[in-house]
Amino acid sequence: MNGKVSAVLAALAAVVAVTVSDPPVLGWYLAAWALFAAAVWLARRVPERRLTVLVVAGGVALAGIGLTAPPSSSTDSFRYAWDGRVQAAGISPYDHPPADPALAGLRDDWLFPPECGERWLWPLPDGGCTRINRPTVPTIYPPLAQAYFLLVHWVSPDGARHKVLQLGGWVMAVLALLALVRLAGPRRAALWAWCPAVPVEAVNNAHIDMLGVLLVVLAFSVVRGRGALLGAAVAAKLLPATALPGALSGVLGPGGFAWRRVLTVLVPAGLVVVLSYLPYVMLSGVSVAGYLPGYLQEERYDGGGNRYAVLRLVLPDSWAPVAAVLLLAVVALAVLRYGDTDRPWHGALLVSGSLLLLLTPGYSWYALLVVALVAMDGRWEWLATAFAGAVAYAAGPAAPGSTLVYALAALAVLIGWAVRRSRAPVPLS
Repeated sequence: MNGKVSAVLAALAAVVAVTVSDPPVLGWYLAAWALFAAAVWLARRVPERRLTVLVVAGGVALAGIGLTAPPSSSTDSFRYAWDGRVQAAGISPYDHPPADPALAGLRDDWLFPPECGERWLWPLPDGGCTRINRPTVPTIYPPLAQAYFLLVHWVSPDGARHKVLQLGGWVMAVLALLALVRLAGPRRAALWAWCPAVPVEAVNNAHIDMLGVLLVVLAFSVVRGRGALLGAAVAAKLLPATALPGALSGVLGPGGFAWRRVLTVLVPAGLVVVLSYLPYVMLSGVSVAGYLPGYLQEERYDGGGNRYAVLRLVLPDSWAPVAAVLLLAVVALAVLRYGDTDRPWHGALLVSGSLLLLLTPGYSWYALLVVALVAMDGRWEWLATAFAGAVAYAAGPAAPGSTLVYALAALAVLIGWAVRRSRAPVPLS
């Protein structure tokens, strides 16, 4: 069985290598996910000691494949490099968009190529083009992400371009893998180690989401300092806020309101977020919101486009945003009331996964947190949300299949819940 798993992992590595070397092609995504599922299935009978070697070595190698090519399906890392460069020049990244002539002295031929014939180039109002997406608006990324961009800029040698950002993604993915092996064991950690989203999104595309994921994994690996780590995760990429209800699992339980646990989580988390924003607020004031409001409108979280696709199958379009908020609040309250204090990652998975199913985003890297939480909790059916995001991104936001795949993901989660509930032991009367 060892040999079969190794052979499937080798095939997975080959497919991932092709995936990151070409523009996004749906067929390669599907093949990678099919091989990932086959590897996990075959690993069921591998002894744990041998499996540990396969999970760690395979995970390190697969993540490393993301280093073999430039970013293949996202331009976000170019904005990261620009934000780091702007900060190194003593300027707040929230004050000026990349297209601002005031920053023209920071431009180079990599981010602002002299010829505009390549793919994935954005036009500038004053002529020319750039690799930075949305060049006419300021940055959207929170302060801890900005600190990371500045650090990467400082340690990058001349001409490194995207490589140091990718290397940082690989280091964080491997650290998360090692923490997951220790926390959940190799069998569950394989769900992170071999998932195609890790080499593609965390490493090759170098998404800053990986920093938030690592901080959440570390937060759930400790008791002391959990709140501060979760606050840091939120200050890196706002989505990890969905892990906070998990950290507060059961605080509304039958024993009464556990206010001390609430304070030990929320106060440090809030302080970290506030303190991380403070230097930028002093420089930029309310501009620290960046492009976030515009981004939410652009992505049609007001109810248009392909957002809330699953809800809109059964509800009028205008009801979907409100219904999504209410349902997410119900899930969060259920975690606060009935969640398992000893397994906070389970509640975090319910909230984070539900957010993806309700909002149906078209970006596959948003699911990296869900993949890590699945590896902690073992409820593999939630990986369907990550698969749905990958398909939606590769197929394009307007593709009708993206609605179907998210609907199937919701169905998979419901079936998984029903099966697990039916297998649960019946308490003795």
